[in-house]
Amino acid sequence: MFSAADQFSNATKASIDAQLAAMNDLASKALHSVAELVELNISTAKASLEHTSFAAQQMLAAKDAQEVFNLTSSQAQPNAEKALAYSRHLASIAAKAQTELTKATEARVSETSRQVTKLIDDLSKAAPAGSENAIAIMKASVANANAADEQLMKASKHALETLE
Repeated sequence: MFSAADQFSNATKASIDAQLAAMNDLASKALHSVAELVELNISTAKASLEHTSFAAQQMLAAKDAQEVFNLTSSQAQPNAEKALAYSRHLASIAAKAQTELTKATEARVSETSRQVTKLIDDLSKAAPAGSENAIAIMKASVANANAADEQLMKASKHALETLE
């Protein structure tokens, strides 16, 4: 049988490993979202440059002020539509990133909770007589923390749904 120190040592190692894996997973998801954002901005910049170049050529070819005014007016609607499309794509990237990060966080919280509960159960088996109240308090604390985490996640999901 393992001693309490060995159990804590193993639990600490498992916790550190889990935290490193979680950080790696979250960083990977965040970098993927940043890459999508960069790709959106590059494609938007290219399209904008092409459009601006074409519009400038049309303006230079205009024969009078009325034609310049008509060209300028005709660009207002397409430019507004492009800005709206960009905003929608940006919101989509942000919502997707939020969803992925939330799922990853929920999974990590659940796994950590499971590990802590297992550690408490293992320690309670080796605990001396008379420590039942302390074990019960520890289990209640973990249960309360889990309940608070669940409420926080529900509130976050509701806020995200409302925002969307």
